[in-house]
Amino acid sequence: MLRFCPIACAIAALFVYQPTLADDFVLQRVLVEGTRASQIGMTDSASSGSVGAKELAQRTVYRPGELLEATPGLIASQHSGEGKANQFYLRGFNLDHGTDLATWVDGMPVNQRSHAHGQGWTDLNFLIPEIVTRLDYRKGPYSATEGDFSSAGKATISYANRLVAPLASVTLGEDNYARTVLAGSPELAGGNLLYALELMKNDGPWTRPDGYRKINAVLRYSRGYANNGWTVTAMHYRGHWNATDQIPLRAVQSGQLGLFDALDLSDGGEAERSSISGSWRRTTDDTATGLSAYVIRNRLDLYSNFTYFLNDPVNGDQFAQPDRRVTAGLDGSHTWHVLRNKDSGVASDMSIGFQLQNDNIFNGLYDTRARRRLATTREDHIVEGSAAVYLENATKWSEALRTVVGVRANAYRFRVDGDRLANAGRASDSLLTPSLSVAYGLWQHTELYFNYGHGFHSNDARGTVAAIDPKTLDPVDRTPGLVRSRGLELGLRTVAIPKTETTVSVYRLDFDSELTYIGDAGNTEAGDPSRRYGVELSNSMRANKWLTVNFDAAYARARSRGGNPAGDRIPGAVEGVAQVGLTVDRAGPWSGALRLRYFGPRPLIEDDSVRSHASLTLNGRIGYRIGKDMRVELEGFNLTNRRDSAIDYYYASRLANEAEAVDDIHFHPIEPRSFRLSFTKNW
Repeated sequence: MLRFCPIACAIAALFVYQPTLADDFVLQRVLVEGTRASQIGMTDSASSGSVGAKELAQRTVYRPGELLEATPGLIASQHSGEGKANQFYLRGFNLDHGTDLATWVDGMPVNQRSHAHGQGWTDLNFLIPEIVTRLDYRKGPYSATEGDFSSAGKATISYANRLVAPLASVTLGEDNYARTVLAGSPELAGGNLLYALELMKNDGPWTRPDGYRKINAVLRYSRGYANNGWTVTAMHYRGHWNATDQIPLRAVQSGQLGLFDALDLSDGGEAERSSISGSWRRTTDDTATGLSAYVIRNRLDLYSNFTYFLNDPVNGDQFAQPDRRVTAGLDGSHTWHVLRNKDSGVASDMSIGFQLQNDNIFNGLYDTRARRRLATTREDHIVEGSAAVYLENATKWSEALRTVVGVRANAYRFRVDGDRLANAGRASDSLLTPSLSVAYGLWQHTELYFNYGHGFHSNDARGTVAAIDPKTLDPVDRTPGLVRSRGLELGLRTVAIPKTETTVSVYRLDFDSELTYIGDAGNTEAGDPSRRYGVELSNSMRANKWLTVNFDAAYARARSRGGNPAGDRIPGAVEGVAQVGLTVDRAGPWSGALRLRYFGPRPLIEDDSVRSHASLTLNGRIGYRIGKDMRVELEGFNLTNRRDSAIDYYYASRLANEAEAVDDIHFHPIEPRSFRLSFTKNW
């Protein structure tokens, strides 16, 4: 039942396919270079798929995290300085900085548990797009191989083992933007040594320049092939920036602030990430085994002021959230044939795997003024460990029918030692999460899917042992370590129309509670149970040899179910999103793309009396190849120069000249129209 690529596909895989332990079974790991079409027979749901290196390279992205928008229905936004983690939206969720969107890069988790600023903190600024070979996405809790934070979805980014040719690239743009990348993969001692170095600076359009500066490097040695070989990889990223956070609408309307002004000129931060990882994979005619290990060191110093002078009229409300951690993990999987009947066509694979992770964390919350510490809200040392084992069976009953049945056992331990004995202690939690996927081919070019499964997200360790609120000293209830989700989905995928792949999915997702750690206050808030319904449409059409048209649209209905008298809306929950893309490739020496993104209005308060406005952005690029080895590319962002919001919130704040708090919309504008010019040389 193991499927093998055609010869051309296998040759391409030597260059661009880097497997991850999130791979379900060997029978489904087939690389299709180019666009998303066609994935009939390769996925277990209408809402999962892969995007290849070629399509990813054709996208115009303002910041690295926007690469995840290749996932249909996903929005990546920003409300602060460029070095801060993105804000994500998907399937009726305001995912904050990553909760319920599991993100993995090169076999390592990006989400950070029990983080100083927010649970599941996902900082993708260390990503180097030039060496990304594939994005695998999956939505919903429908696979036993997926664990923490994956209820809304999971995005897995793979790096190359080797490049087709070395490259050097220089990009210059408005707002003092400059970026250079150098990458190659020479042969060395029977293997390949991949290297990539990125240097970047960006001031942005803000009145006080972002001053974002980063250095980013990857060094990898690999032997063998993607399915039979091993790799050792080292990475390092460092960035520092100033931040123009969201500003109150009333201050802009009164003329007190300009659209790109800031209220606290000392907001900003500094981040550092270093990692070393290794992977080993062996595949035979009947088995596939994979093993990977990683150690990641993350450091963050973050200074923010969202309420200005609400709590401290003299010094202001700036606070610091330092976070230091070392994350270590070990993942393994083994797949083997349990049945192969050539006469009946029935075949079955069994997969067993494990995932171990330990986080050793030091973080805190402090009152500051101009980044100078004034008072301590809390300081904590957290040790959080998790272990999971899963078993999954994939059976092909006939040419038309496939099933995947799995179960996953999860166990977590939390230990918190801090500056308050009342908020120190130990806790543990465990959860069993089953899953089922059925794929049925109505005819050769169309498949129907049914998916059901349980998932979860972990809560901040500090909430599992807390007894008092660190600011008010009021007693608080402890929170469970793990919160269960339940998902159900019906979907269809068809390529009945020539050169076109269309997917439609309808889903429901329930959470027992939307418990979240509020990093700005240092405590954990218990949310009501919730339910989300939604429908998603994705369409990719290869119009001819040089033109591809993509259209993705999604709508979600999110409601809390706890009988909250204030209302049942979930603030910030995304409702409608859409993207339309046109890509021109190899029309002579020319290439180009246009992408229109619609980010719909959202409720900002529980009774839906205050809503955000929709935003519409048009990005594009045009490229010209000079000979075989040189290309020039011009990228344009917000080409229509709209003055929309990138993000909106509704809460109380107080300006220096105000006598009391004011409830208001606070927003971060999208960047005005700008251009970047790139020169890339291969040899």
